[in-house]
Amino acid sequence: MNILITGAAGFVGKNLTAALQCIRDGKDRTHPGLTIGELFLYDIDSPAALLEEACQKADFVFNLAGVNRPQNQEEFMRGNFGFASTLLDTLKKYNNTCPVMLSSSIQATLVGRYANGEYGKSKKAGEELFFSYAAETGAKVLVYRFPNLFGKWCRPNYNSAVATFCHNYAHDLPITVNDPKVELELLYIDDLVDEMLAALEGKEHHCEFDGVKTVLTENGRYCAAPVTHHVTLGEIVELLDAFKAQPRTLVMPEIPHDSFAKKLYSTYLSYLPKEKAAFPLKMNVDARGSFTELLRTEKCGQFSVNISKPGITKGQHWHHTKWEFFIVVSGRGLIQQRRIGSEEVLNFEVSGEKIEAVHMLPGYTHNIINLSDTEDLVTLMWANECFDPNKPDTFFEVV
Repeated sequence: MNILITGAAGFVGKNLTAALQCIRDGKDRTHPGLTIGELFLYDIDSPAALLEEACQKADFVFNLAGVNRPQNQEEFMRGNFGFASTLLDTLKKYNNTCPVMLSSSIQATLVGRYANGEYGKSKKAGEELFFSYAAETGAKVLVYRFPNLFGKWCRPNYNSAVATFCHNYAHDLPITVNDPKVELELLYIDDLVDEMLAALEGKEHHCEFDGVKTVLTENGRYCAAPVTHHVTLGEIVELLDAFKAQPRTLVMPEIPHDSFAKKLYSTYLSYLPKEKAAFPLKMNVDARGSFTELLRTEKCGQFSVNISKPGITKGQHWHHTKWEFFIVVSGRGLIQQRRIGSEEVLNFEVSGEKIEAVHMLPGYTHNIINLSDTEDLVTLMWANECFDPNKPDTFFEVV
């Protein structure tokens, strides 16, 4: 399948191109039904000959080209309607009736605060042009009205508040929020690309609109990505505050699967400058070795790394309720556990050559001994709760 992407150098174009290249090159095998041939990447500075060739050979067209921030209002119609006309005329020139996708905007609903916007009017005109083209040629047309988009490679200080917020937080720059209660509908770039790939396979989602609200329906005139998120500016700022603080607090906020928080964190990280991509951890060092907290979570405990020098014994304590995993990743050691009030000792020989997790059992005093005379013993440790100095639940007793 040969594919033309217009606006290929833009935010959506870059992400869609990268996804298609991974499929084409065999790096992404999650879409076995897609065979990608030539990719024609067209943008504003591309030669006209490229558009001519692509419109002859394309089996599918993603029209992502458009104008968002023109010098004057007239450029909206010229950039959004005018190029669409050129594209469709070129396809007709070569009798190519392949499916064509149009990237429109929720502003094309022309309701509410979008009622008189020139940008929305230009997008609406482009939509009607595509529907007329479909009626005239019989070509399949997929018109998407995208809400606010966000994700990696999105240009800050342009047309995405989320991109601007993430960039500014990552670079210690201020942001302005006039009303934290303002709600946005947000579409994450990976969810958008998933929908684009579904469209290539003929599995696009259809919808109609109730004002600006997307209503998924099988026979809808329009198309839509099925997963979006409704969040307030205040909620976005609250999450970004937690993300920015993580290197200091070591606390990883709760990030459920497929949640807005997960997608926002990935977006935020994509804007970090080099000097923030790595951060120091507080090592507690003594003659026995070191102990370093790596990560704290809001509901799932904490992770640490313990380094014991040759011949050293650490631990010798027990917990009422807290439990842990000890996972030796380098060196050779012995973990011992004894139930309080008993004399029976449970021995676990551990080694980085055979990595396994050993439970530290509640009500059992335990230790870990480095059996080597020359090598450090490196142990990853997970505890089911974060250490609280006001309620440590840790009591000394030799195994």
